Amino acid sequence: MRPDSDLRQRSEIEASALPPLLARAEHLAGTVLLGDHGRRRAGLGDDFWQYRPAQIGDSRRLIDHRRSARGDMQFVREREWQIAQSVMMWVDQGASMRFTSDTSPKTALPEKIDRARLLGLATSVLLIRGGERVGLTGTSLPPRRGNMQIRRLAEFFTIDDDTDYAPPEHRAMIPHARAVFLSDFLGDMTEVRLALTKAADRGVRGVLLQVLDPSEEMFPFHGRTIFESVGGTMRHETLKAGDLRARYQERLAARKDELMGLCRATGWQFGTHHTGESAQSALLWLYRALDGGTS
Repeated sequence: MRPDSDLRQRSEIEASALPPLLARAEHLAGTVLLGDHGRRRAGLGDDFWQYRPAQIGDSRRLIDHRRSARGDMQFVREREWQIAQSVMMWVDQGASMRFTSDTSPKTALPEKIDRARLLGLATSVLLIRGGERVGLTGTSLPPRRGNMQIRRLAEFFTIDDDTDYAPPEHRAMIPHARAVFLSDFLGDMTEVRLALTKAADRGVRGVLLQVLDPSEEMFPFHGRTIFESVGGTMRHETLKAGDLRARYQERLAARKDELMGLCRATGWQFGTHHTGESAQSALLWLYRALDGGTS
């Protein structure tokens, strides 16, 4: 297959997944009654906050031409209320997230990535409707409002990453904004530490939600078992899988302790969600945690 036709086919597949994801996210967001808990507020004020380098996707009307004229770069003038109402999302698109332990028709569990995308987009819908600007970490999609931004987020959330464990994006953290990270956090912790440390250095506070399949918590394996990563880069065969349960659960508990300790040190909040549980309860937890209302 030619590269251009391959790209077109992938684009069509991703586009076909977009309407169902948007519809499900809109429906899920609609189940959370905002009432008096809406997040719309005046912010810290209209005073000048900082200049920052212009990013891909910034509107030309945001460019401060006087500041930009001093050099070769273009700069955007940001105000305090824009910073206070900015939320940056990171949804792990790595291969490890495309795992589910149950695909049977009656009891099928969603893939971890499916649940993470749903929660990320539904949270974005609630935030944008509450007056917030939502975007992605990094430079690919700066925080904005509006229905078009929700669609852009949905498009980005349908792009898979071929690596087993995708690292969190930590570039272009907006000072004093907020952030949401959704992942299984089972890979190398180096990039996670770096991302949260950089965020804390810039006054960014946020929520880290670990999304796991129930089998990854219980380890219900016995006898001869072949463990293979979704991306196919790792493989381990054992004749006594049950003998590994205690060691595995100890390592998982240690990972959770490490994540909780990192969140405490950086002012973030940590939670765990299993794909067999209600997506609505996880969304409500995320929404409240962004306001510091959940420990």
